Amino acid sequence: MLRRIEQNLESLVEGVFGRAFRSPVQPVELARKLAKEMDENKAVSVSRVYAPNEYILYLSPRDRAQYRQYEDALLLELSTYLMEHAQAQGYALLSRPRILVEEDDDLRVGLFGISTRMVEPKRNQRPQVPPEAPAAYDSVPVEESGSAANGPSGPSVNPDAAPTITIGGSRRKLVEPVVVLGRSEQCDIVVDDASASRRHAEIRRDGARYVLADLESTNGVYVNGERTDHAVLSHGDVVSIGRSQLHFEC
Repeated sequence: MLRRIEQNLESLVEGVFGRAFRSPVQPVELARKLAKEMDENKAVSVSRVYAPNEYILYLSPRDRAQYRQYEDALLLELSTYLMEHAQAQGYALLSRPRILVEEDDDLRVGLFGISTRMVEPKRNQRPQVPPEAPAAYDSVPVEESGSAANGPSGPSVNPDAAPTITIGGSRRKLVEPVVVLGRSEQCDIVVDDASASRRHAEIRRDGARYVLADLESTNGVYVNGERTDHAVLSHGDVVSIGRSQLHFEC
């Protein structure tokens, strides 16, 4: 009984001082609460567990003012944190988590709110390429050194000028006209990930462009958090296959 009385008094004192001297919201508080909202608002499907991909932060004007100089960087960091949390929990996302901020004059300093929802991304958000005839993969011999015979997209490019794909700390130059990615050891770039299909995707050279295409994989292909069937890759793009991330640089 004495312990309960002591705990009640402690909670009362902390509550009074918390209201009187409430401190501004810290980014770590936002990150933890966003992850909690993701967990609490997930939806269990037949074979997947979907998590919200859009979040609205409601902040007091004073709380938002402290982040205004680096708000974009903070929101990107929080989005990355949510993406990593979803991957760790095995959640499926319809797109990279998007975080918006709105001011609420009714909120006091240190108080904030969060609303979530699932938003289906637009299929044509990234540049699309016209369908092409299937590549004859077996007719393009690829050497371990990274060179290849002339393929359906023309001769190999200069290795010194070729773009690269980095996965798990290993960098591979894209000198072949077509590069297949997947879990199979027969792929040009092996993705050691149980969530990847045996032949998951391909990167095809189209003139000066490099086009990523989904090969009807089970879990799909994501570029910068957005699911896509075809996408023209740009420097710095992050390609997600299963739980693995590949970085494209040119």
